[in-house]
Amino acid sequence: MIKRLFKFGGASVKDAEGVRNVLRVLQHQGAQDVCMVVSAMGKTTNAMEEVVSSYYKAKKSNSDQIISTVNEALAPVKAYHAQIIDDLFGTSADEVKASVDILFEEMFGFLAWNKSLNHSFIYDQIVGYGELLSTTIVSAYLAHQGVANRFVDIRQYIKTDSSYRDASVQWEETNERLKALSSSKELLVTQGFLGSDSNNFTTTLGREGSDYTAAILAYGFDAESVSIWKDVPGVLNADPRAFEDAIQLHQVSYTEAIELAFYGASVIHPKTLQPLQRKGIPLYVRSFLDLENEGTCVTAGSPLVPEVPCYIVKKNQVLLELATQDFSFMAEHHLSSVFELFSKYRLKVDLIQNSAISFRVCLDNRFDQFDALAEELEGQYAMKFQKGVSLYTIRHFDQKAYESLPKGSEIVLEQRTGETLQLVVS
Repeated sequence: MIKRLFKFGGASVKDAEGVRNVLRVLQHQGAQDVCMVVSAMGKTTNAMEEVVSSYYKAKKSNSDQIISTVNEALAPVKAYHAQIIDDLFGTSADEVKASVDILFEEMFGFLAWNKSLNHSFIYDQIVGYGELLSTTIVSAYLAHQGVANRFVDIRQYIKTDSSYRDASVQWEETNERLKALSSSKELLVTQGFLGSDSNNFTTTLGREGSDYTAAILAYGFDAESVSIWKDVPGVLNADPRAFEDAIQLHQVSYTEAIELAFYGASVIHPKTLQPLQRKGIPLYVRSFLDLENEGTCVTAGSPLVPEVPCYIVKKNQVLLELATQDFSFMAEHHLSSVFELFSKYRLKVDLIQNSAISFRVCLDNRFDQFDALAEELEGQYAMKFQKGVSLYTIRHFDQKAYESLPKGSEIVLEQRTGETLQLVVS
């Protein structure tokens, strides 16, 4: 029976030594009753996005150089994975190289017959191969080292709608399919991030969606725990790259973790926590570099242990201000139409502030569609916007926390709600 979910991110399998360390984690923790969810290796997702971008531009312009363009974009991806295979398998690499070559041939096959100009559809069909490549290599390496395992194509089990790049799980069908896996006595090795729609086209669950995959499987398996293995000791109260003296949190409640995720904390994916909370499955965030450290446990109970302010920063946001052109009230029908446009262009709202005649929001332009939104709003409203702003959020803030923010930045918007302080700075 599968009782434990282990998720390994791209940093944990970025090179041959990382893959070897995955084996060490399994040897330390035990591989029995485990399902491993593995992300694409290193920065492969970024590289595959470049492949999609190059292909899309060539296809949209009816270029006759599509094949050479794709070959050029894929060359570093092939070389990167080939080097890892050589480092792991040495003279025994032929079989796994053949399996990886088949995956690259499948990519070319799709690009050869594809007639669609839907960028998100193309994105999902190509970028998802990053996870297929990594799990093919990891599964083969574990078997090579005597660890029996079963490679699972997760697209056969996680079914979604056709909202490419941010698909929604079809829970009833997914859980029914997962019953066939739950009784496995072998270590399972599968992909994060991926699913498939009713036509069996690949879908993705959004960037960093591998954490969510682990939660979906844990829910379907009625698992005892999920462990996310990272290169940090656990959940910290701040990003150490942006704030000095970050502190490890030993325990975080589901509710607090959902709040942190909503505001943009990057350690846990925003959608990961809901299925775990529904069944009371604890989530552990642990370091693959320090196996004796118990990391952070996300479960029911105290909001934070220890109780300290938590800092979150999201950069490259857009601050948008709208007002009616005749300076009449911003009424409900105005706001309704504006939010419909946010949904249409897939812009996430991270902060809202409104007055009688104006409305300001801080937007996460994650799909780079703000310019299309602005074009549609122009003429309907008096509009101002500022790109490249940063949104700072402090949960459980106090005066000392407020004073710890980076100096020299101009605060263009400030909002306090309960224990949460948000500042937009330019």
